[in-house]
Amino acid sequence: MKRMVIGGVVVVLAVAAYFVFVWMGRSAPEPKAVPQARTEPVKPPPAPVAVAPEPVPESPRAARPRPKKEKPAEPAPVAPPAPEGPILIVESDVPGASVFVDRKYVGTTPLRTTEVAAGSHQLNASADGQDGVAQPIDVGPSGETTITVRFKEVRLDASVAVVHKHGVGSCEGRLVATPAGMRYETTNKKDAFVLTLSQIEAFEIDYLKKELKVKQKGGRTWNFTDKSENADKLFVFHRDVTKAREKAAALAK
Repeated sequence: MKRMVIGGVVVVLAVAAYFVFVWMGRSAPEPKAVPQARTEPVKPPPAPVAVAPEPVPESPRAARPRPKKEKPAEPAPVAPPAPEGPILIVESDVPGASVFVDRKYVGTTPLRTTEVAAGSHQLNASADGQDGVAQPIDVGPSGETTITVRFKEVRLDASVAVVHKHGVGSCEGRLVATPAGMRYETTNKKDAFVLTLSQIEAFEIDYLKKELKVKQKGGRTWNFTDKSENADKLFVFHRDVTKAREKAAALAK
């Protein structure tokens, strides 16, 4: 009997629930259509501009100490070069000239040698077709000593003590000859003269008579002798001056 009652109650409740569901479905308002909003393309925001931050002044107290700059290492001292020994350099206006120092052959020009010791020496040089050159030289204790030998120039340094013979009497003096010319030095001003080598017309020696004659072009003539027993000194003077005059004439051509 109880089961029948319970089953009836369940049926009644089920029917009631059905009617309630139907009633609610009819009374509920239909949902209205919502208009769709028009969508536009969204523009991207502008790129942010980078702004450098303003430097914040540091407080003197808060400032950090700057690191000290290290001094560059000083280079090691360089030892001074050892002093060079004497170096002799010989040049000449005629290439290939043979050079002798104290009668020892040292080479040909242009020459650079360390075989010559410091001090005073005698240099001799010779070249084909040229008169030999002899001259004293001084080589320094270190470094270079340069000597220039000139074959193509007139070299003359001669002098001799003479007696000038007058028509009546005589006077004494000295004949001096250089590339610039010849001069007679005497206290007798009337007999003194200065001539260039080209102004000499005649320059002759008579060894037996021990007489040296000098004649100026278109001018006066002087006759000289000396107090020696022979004419050797006059002869040497005449030889040196004659050689210089010939060379000067050849170079002038």
